[in-house]
Amino acid sequence: MTDGIDGRGGARPAGRVPGGDDREPRRGERRGDSGWAPPSGPRDPYRSATRGDERPPPARGTEPGRDTSADPGRRGDGPAPTRRRRPEKDRPENGTEQGTDRVPAVRRRHQAGSDDEPVAPRGGGHRRRDPAATPRRAAAPPPADAVAETVRARSVRPRRTAEETARLAAASVDARRADPRADRADARADTRDPADPYDTYDAPVRSARSRDTAAAAPAAAAGGGTHPAAVADDDRVGPRRTAGTSARSARREAVTRKRRRIGVLVLAVVVLLGVVGGGAYVVGSSFFDKDYDGTGTGDVIVQVVSGDSTSQIGQMLLRRGVVASVGAFTGAASDDSRVLAVQPGYYQMSGQMSAESAVARLVDPVARVGRLEVRGGTQLDDTRSPDGTTAPGVLSLISQASCGRIDGARRCVSVDDLRTTMEKTDPAELGAPTWALEDIRKAEPARRFEGLVSPGIYDIAPGTAAPDVWRELLAASVPRLEAAGIGDASARAGVTPYQALIISSLVEKEGITPDMPRVSRVVHNRLAAGQRLELDSTVNYPLDVQALRTTADARARIGPYNSYAVAGLPPTPIAAAGKAAMAAALAPEPGPWLFFVRCKPDGTSCFGTTLAEHQANIRQAIADGAI
Repeated sequence: MTDGIDGRGGARPAGRVPGGDDREPRRGERRGDSGWAPPSGPRDPYRSATRGDERPPPARGTEPGRDTSADPGRRGDGPAPTRRRRPEKDRPENGTEQGTDRVPAVRRRHQAGSDDEPVAPRGGGHRRRDPAATPRRAAAPPPADAVAETVRARSVRPRRTAEETARLAAASVDARRADPRADRADARADTRDPADPYDTYDAPVRSARSRDTAAAAPAAAAGGGTHPAAVADDDRVGPRRTAGTSARSARREAVTRKRRRIGVLVLAVVVLLGVVGGGAYVVGSSFFDKDYDGTGTGDVIVQVVSGDSTSQIGQMLLRRGVVASVGAFTGAASDDSRVLAVQPGYYQMSGQMSAESAVARLVDPVARVGRLEVRGGTQLDDTRSPDGTTAPGVLSLISQASCGRIDGARRCVSVDDLRTTMEKTDPAELGAPTWALEDIRKAEPARRFEGLVSPGIYDIAPGTAAPDVWRELLAASVPRLEAAGIGDASARAGVTPYQALIISSLVEKEGITPDMPRVSRVVHNRLAAGQRLELDSTVNYPLDVQALRTTADARARIGPYNSYAVAGLPPTPIAAAGKAAMAAALAPEPGPWLFFVRCKPDGTSCFGTTLAEHQANIRQAIADGAI
């Protein structure tokens, strides 16, 4: 009957060995008469295989009752050292432990080929084991009590509740919102189970978006137990990474930051070079742009269009051969603010002018050509005043505006050419409005375009032929008349558009602007009553006389324009009517007036309903020196 194992792995009798020790031998102890004794000095316990009285210590994990004295690879009669194998279900595969890259502890300590095989002594007294001569022995199963303890420890391991999981997930989200660049505290908790001897799995480490930190958060285990805090799936910011990737992430982020800094530096250099280059171009262009010398030669007529900038004017002058470059012109124009006041129209220039000469010529009022200005009350023909002066009519104004120096000679369209074209050319071909064609064709040919050239400023290109001049003028004037409402006169005033134009000319000639609505009312009231208009302006029109009063001889002449002798409107307008006169003709001021007379020296008229009132107003006008 045995109750233990002796120092050589065999059974020893029950009871105490006399003078000895009944405990298990320790590594390095040797057998003596009084039991196991420590070695006298530092020596390798495995050298006992080559010593006479020394025995190798029993290996850890030797099972009681196993007789290994027959092992041919072992000297002496003691048992061969063996190692205890981990249970098959808990043993990691491929020499790793649960996915980690750590070398198993047994292999690190002994570097043995198998966990079951005895370790042969190495050099220096150690004999190398012959694998062929050593048969493999089956691993002893673990003790039943150890297996039961492992199962019990795993079954009682604490579990986290759903409330704790939700609370930890919310805390993780709040922490990320508070500091998005901070590490996840719950991702660095220790997930190993100390109750499980085989749980050596290292928890993966989750890093923040931009960098990993080495700080561990104690809040990871605040939920209870030793398990890692739960992380909600919708809060994951990236794939799980192990702690070994932190250094690589830091290196990658350092490279990224370095590249970003280099990119910003390159961009700043490019912008700086662009600014410097642009400034150098602007400054250099003012010094190196081509330019001519002198005031130029020849005659060139150029046109400035409404809305043109200084640069656009320079481009136009370059195309016409006036300046050598746009830069030279704009550089010279920047020193003269009068360039900004240059009006649209035609200008007399020369070829190959210096930039300064071109600017000086352009701002000179004498250089402006082709400018036609028609004022309200102007007739087609020239008129004479009582003091003997002559006021140019529309035909003369057109002729003067068309003049320009071309090829060294002054050229203008003549009044005779303009009149002949007006009299002999179909009005429709020259651009007369359709609403006036019928009345124009009935009128005297020399006066058919009277009133169609409305007051305003026109531009006529010097050297243009008479038909083209009329087309350009009517194309610009008719839209102005229609914009004033003449085309809608039938609906607004009960008269035709051409009749509204005639009434407008009468109002223009008879009254000043404040009195025009009342003058228009007198004309409309007389026409409605069938009375003659008896206006002095209509009598003086065919006489080409500008006078407030008429003579008895003039009133005695019978003609279509004598409103003392003929009832109704004259056949054509008697002058160019302005906007105020046209507005008054279309919307006269309400009132019963049938008479008016200029009674004030400033041109103000006095209005009367009866003949007696009118005669009293005449006496007052004479007394005040108005007539």
